[in-house]
Amino acid sequence: MKATGTVKKILANYEGENPGVKGKLCQMLMNGKLAGTGKMIILPVDQGFEHGPARSFAPNPEGYDPHYHYKLAIDAGLSAYAAPLGPLEAGADTFAGQIPTILKVNSANSLMSGTSGKNQAVTASVDDALRLGCAAIGFTIYPGSDMALDMFEEIVEMRKEAAAKGVATVIWSYPRGEGITKEGETAIDVGAYAAHMAALLGAHIIKIKLSTDHIMQPEAKKSFEAAGIDISTQAARVKECVRSSFDGRRIIVFSGGASKGADAVYDDARAIRDGGGNGSIIGRNSFQRSREDALEMLGKLVDIYKGKA
Repeated sequence: MKATGTVKKILANYEGENPGVKGKLCQMLMNGKLAGTGKMIILPVDQGFEHGPARSFAPNPEGYDPHYHYKLAIDAGLSAYAAPLGPLEAGADTFAGQIPTILKVNSANSLMSGTSGKNQAVTASVDDALRLGCAAIGFTIYPGSDMALDMFEEIVEMRKEAAAKGVATVIWSYPRGEGITKEGETAIDVGAYAAHMAALLGAHIIKIKLSTDHIMQPEAKKSFEAAGIDISTQAARVKECVRSSFDGRRIIVFSGGASKGADAVYDDARAIRDGGGNGSIIGRNSFQRSREDALEMLGKLVDIYKGKA
């Protein structure tokens, strides 16, 4: 595996990191059909923890088997596969070395009361990631939650340990909680802020949601208007989130969100590409489809990121 000039340029942005972390980032950036392009498509399958098995896998029952997701990511030529401890352990030996993996080390669930603080439990360790041969750990933070400060402190410590052991860190930065309105969860000012927070916390790869043109914070609205920041299109909003990720010095990927039609998924990918984002981390919109349909859709997304569609 020889890193391309594009990948070397991306890795050069991580000036404070050791060769182990850079090697893991290189492994993901040089894997699959987008190898060497600086673009990524990651398959995340943590929805069983978040939403329950039927809501996650009943639309395509093959997804109840953790091996299915490994095979889908490998056969589609994706950059990496992300999941909690159990699913990765269920296939780590069978698929060892065939796809870079990301161990999701914290999780929430939908059985908790609506009055509980928006938080996630730490459910795996950096040593688990090493034992399973993972390229990275993945950790969710909830900017806007009353529990956010605790989450920040947890990931700072886990990231420090992971980096010392040569493992990269992916931060899922999802605004929600007491300080965020429902509309504000996907507001452009909040989304850009969430991306910036993840970068500040040391994320090597940032995962956020695509934004709407809503601005939640009155003070942010003044700044957006005074600076003439364009938020009129999805691509423009992606560009602002990329700029907020240290002016593009950090890899940033965007989640696929709830299930939707294929054309909407393709439109999102074009906006991510045109806005300068590094790619998609797409779960339900892939594994809830039949294997045949998922492979077709993921192949089209590869073509979009290569500028061929």
